[in-house]
Amino acid sequence: MVRRHYSLPSLNALAAFEAAARHSSLTRAAQELNVTPGAVSKQVKSLEEKIGRPLFLRLHRALELTPEGHAVAESLKDAFERVSATLQQVGQMGSPRTVSIGTTMAFAQLWLMPRLGDFWTAHQDIVIDHMISDRAQELHRADVDLRVRYGDGTWPNEEAALLFGDSIVPVASPGFLAGTKMKSLKDLADLPLLSVEGVDWTWTTWADFMREAGAPQRRLNVRRFNSYVIALQAAQSGQGVALGWLSLVKPLLARKALVRVSPAEISAPQSFYLTWNARRALKREAEVLRDWLLAHID
Repeated sequence: MVRRHYSLPSLNALAAFEAAARHSSLTRAAQELNVTPGAVSKQVKSLEEKIGRPLFLRLHRALELTPEGHAVAESLKDAFERVSATLQQVGQMGSPRTVSIGTTMAFAQLWLMPRLGDFWTAHQDIVIDHMISDRAQELHRADVDLRVRYGDGTWPNEEAALLFGDSIVPVASPGFLAGTKMKSLKDLADLPLLSVEGVDWTWTTWADFMREAGAPQRRLNVRRFNSYVIALQAAQSGQGVALGWLSLVKPLLARKALVRVSPAEISAPQSFYLTWNARRALKREAEVLRDWLLAHID
């Protein structure tokens, strides 16, 4: 029998294990690979037999990587990302120069898009592909060159460049504000408060804001959203008060779609960063967009 040159197990088994490790789920891995969970399980077991070590601890309704499994998963993730990037670069040879950037819907709509017209004017030979999602894990893909992330600037295997810090203020529509009597934070606490929760634990909630602003602790009248764009739309239509990250709501304040409800203001606990894969060199188009964005912070 001819021996494989790289002494690797089945590539199907490697792909099945990598997907199961990334999702921590045989079911979600099967959905991604368009096979059955049983097929994924069989491939993972065959890989474990080939290596001679368990890669998962099979808990009730959960998978947990063993130390050996974690090492193999990290190696496969790096290898698959490199292969994916190379194939994309080869496939794009002779095609328009492209760069991909991933952002949340709110950041794309309120900050990025109003600025990109100037970039396109200056760099008409570069095409920008947009990956827009409010779930951070969906932006961490091999085909996304640059990402805008909100956090402390530290992410595993990511290089990060600070875009800007921010401040947070309460905002509402002019019509809503006209019908309220606002004299203190206590009055603000009695209003319908539009809060974004359940998407990103770093996102400031109304409870966080009130505590940092020094308001007395009390029960809040909160309506919850899992989309910042929708929360801002609700505020513009007079449904309540939203928290406004000034860098994002500045255009809405400028055209009076929203107004500040109170002088209360806190510093955002996190900042916005531009990030990219630390284990893979950026292609030239990504470097051009990165440098342009960092040079056009206002």
